[in-house]
Amino acid sequence: MKKKSNQGVLPATPYVVWSSLFIVIPLLIIIFFSFTIKTDTGYKFSLENYEKLMNPNYFNVFGRSLLLAFQSTIACLIIGYPVAYLIANMNSKKRNFLIMLFIVPMWMNFLLRTYAWLPLLGKNGFINTILANFGIGPLKLLYNDFAVLLGMVYNFLPFMILPIYTVLVKMDTDLINAASDLGATKSTIFRKIIFPLSMPGVISGITMVFMPAVSTFVISRILGGGQYMLLGNLIQTQYTTMGDWNFGSAIAIFMMIIILISMAFMNKFEGSDDKEGGSRLW
Repeated sequence: MKKKSNQGVLPATPYVVWSSLFIVIPLLIIIFFSFTIKTDTGYKFSLENYEKLMNPNYFNVFGRSLLLAFQSTIACLIIGYPVAYLIANMNSKKRNFLIMLFIVPMWMNFLLRTYAWLPLLGKNGFINTILANFGIGPLKLLYNDFAVLLGMVYNFLPFMILPIYTVLVKMDTDLINAASDLGATKSTIFRKIIFPLSMPGVISGITMVFMPAVSTFVISRILGGGQYMLLGNLIQTQYTTMGDWNFGSAIAIFMMIIILISMAFMNKFEGSDDKEGGSRLW
């Protein structure tokens, strides 16, 4: 029995070491900094960093970050679900080709993908040049909420499409055929069968989009022109410019709590949806 238990522990050792070095230890360091302040004699336990978060000046930053993350997640869902549904219903060759088109941009550096929008959205950029031929513009497409939201949707859309597509393409078509034989309309089949069964993919997509959207700082810095301070920008400023690791760590913990709450909510929603899966179809 001891040999069997040891055999089970040994293969897991590298994962435990990896998790400790790159997840647990950095997290403990951030927690330590968030609950301390630097003094002449060293570090002292204090809640001062969290008291700073209660400053009304930071409420706008939190609200704007959550609002843009929510808007980008909704936009990705509205665009991503129909795209994933259409691709899933194509033949395998077209399916693989279109999915590859969404994957290829992800191979490119995230920073370069974001910078690529500058010549498109600029005052003398490609879009304004085309609009000028019709006597429109120039429009202010850069350094505003629209540009930041567009950058988020563009960069995070594949994270919504891929999990939804994976669930849809593996869906049991016998259920759809049976419902059709029993007289269900296409809209009823979608509402009662396809969409409920695709909820795991939707939940995964929402989580995978919302988490990076609420913590991003590159998109808001480039497409927002540094005029839009989000949570990610605030943390970056505290670490790199202000040199206040303690307050920056407190903001990071606060952001982590927001993400964990959203994940818990989505998991609860997914669980309740699974329980209701046995309800009648019509």
